[in-house]
Amino acid sequence: MHPIASLQAALVEALEGDAALTALIGAGGVFDAPPRGRPAPYLVIDRHDMRQTDGDEAKGQEHRVLIHCWSDQPSRKLALEMVARVVAAGLEASPAGLVVTHAEHMRTETVIDGKTGQAKAAVMLRFLTE
Repeated sequence: MHPIASLQAALVEALEGDAALTALIGAGGVFDAPPRGRPAPYLVIDRHDMRQTDGDEAKGQEHRVLIHCWSDQPSRKLALEMVARVVAAGLEASPAGLVVTHAEHMRTETVIDGKTGQAKAAVMLRFLTE
């Protein structure tokens, strides 16, 4: 399995398995693209970039995963609560066939979306895998 697919599957499993996050976004609230017909709140794994960082003894990868947290409110409060759960659960992801040697929360950005009036947060996670 490709390292992106393996890490992303583990990330989705960790996020959907987090009871506190599910209480915020509902069951099945993690998507690869904004869902049609489903109102916020939900999460979208917007980008997953990877570069090889092979060493002498092991193949390695650096992953940067951008997750958008869509709120159904014009306040950033819910979006930031979602970010907190994404960071807590996401950094514990255990991908099949890979070893996570480092996981970190790199940044969070927030905005009130001009089209919907709803708050959105973008959270960037970084993983090093072998």
